[in-house]
Formats: sequence, C-alpha cells, structure tokens
Amino acid sequence: MSKEKKINIEDGNAKEQVLNENAEQNATQNNDNVENKADEQNAEKADTKSADADNQTENTDNEADKAEVDPLKMAQQEVEELKKALLYKTAEFENYRKRTMKEKTELILNGGEKTISAILPVLDDFERALADKSEDPKAIKEGVQMIFNKFIKTLEGLGVKKIETADKDFDVDFHEAIAMVPGMGDDKKGKVIDCVQTGYTLNDKVIRHAKVAVGQ
Repeated sequence: MSKEKKINIEDGNAKEQVLNENAEQNATQNNDNVENKADEQNAEKADTKSADADNQTENTDNEADKAEVDPLKMAQQEVEELKKALLYKTAEFENYRKRTMKEKTELILNGGEKTISAILPVLDDFERALADKSEDPKAIKEGVQMIFNKFIKTLEGLGVKKIETADKDFDVDFHEAIAMVPGMGDDKKGKVIDCVQTGYTLNDKVIRHAKVAVGQ
C-alpha cells in the first residue's frame, strides 16, 4: 500500500471520529435541553401546586375564622344595637308627649280666645249704649235690639245656633219638658206650647236644651 492511500484512510478515520464526537455532543446537548425543559415544567407545576395549596390554606383559615366567631358576642352586639334604637325611640316619644301636653295646655288656657275676640265688639256697643244720655224709650229700645241682633250674628259665626221651638213637636234630643199643659186639643198634643228658656247648639251639638211646656 502506498503512502497516499494510507494517509487518506487515516484522514477518513479521523473525520469519522470527529463526526461521531460531534454527534455525541449534539445528543448530549439535546438530552440536556430536554432535561432542562422537564425541570422547568416540573418547577412550574410545583409552583402552581404550591399556589393552590396556599389559596386552599387561606380559604381554610377564613372558614376557620368564621367558624370561630363567638355566637354570644354576636348576640351581645345585637342587644347593644337594639338598646340604642330603643333609647332613640323613647327619647323621640318623650319629646312628642311633652310637645302634645304643651299644645293641649295652651288650648285649654287660650281656647276661648276666638270667642272672646268675637264678643268684644258687642261689649263695646253696650258701653256706648250705657254712655248715651238719651231718654227716648223708643231710641233706647232700638239700640238694644241692634246690639242683640249683632250678638246673635256673632254667636252664629262661632257655630252657636238657637233651637227652634215654635210649633215644633216635642223632641227629647233638643227639648226639656218642664210643664204639661192639658186641654189644648188634639192638634197641640205632644207639641211645644211655650218656650221658657231658649236652648242652643254648638256645631250641631246641644249645649243647652230648650226648656218648654208641652201640650197634653
């Protein structure tokens, strides 16, 4: 064998050896990459499991905290809130009661203010009539009649009305019989013959019954 062929054979073996070494290095590197990826995936899975475990632990702790709430403390807190609400309502009612009592007292003391104010002009007329030096009986009578009419109108303005008795049937709701008059005939039986004292109503309520004589 010549020297050239020997050299070529040796060069071929060397190249083949180099290629084999490169292939082994690539395979080793690929294996390392695969192992690294597997390690990364395993690490990610481990982190995920750890996070899930932490969340589960936190939820368990929260549930445990809720379970550990003392029912007695909750009841006491509700009682305190109810006490505050009761005190507030009691104070509010007490203020209302005092205000109502004050208004009622003022109404009792000053309830006749409207009536007195309406009657005062009639009193003024009486004072003027008394101050008049006239001696004419007719003029005096006319003056008194005017004051009387004014007084009646004032009373009507206050809701006071006269109970009519002339030719009226006797009615126990409005009349009080103080005398029975016999021999008046059948047409007068049970009817008012005479009114001894006038009766009045205030806003349709009888405040004084009319005292009458009734036919028998």
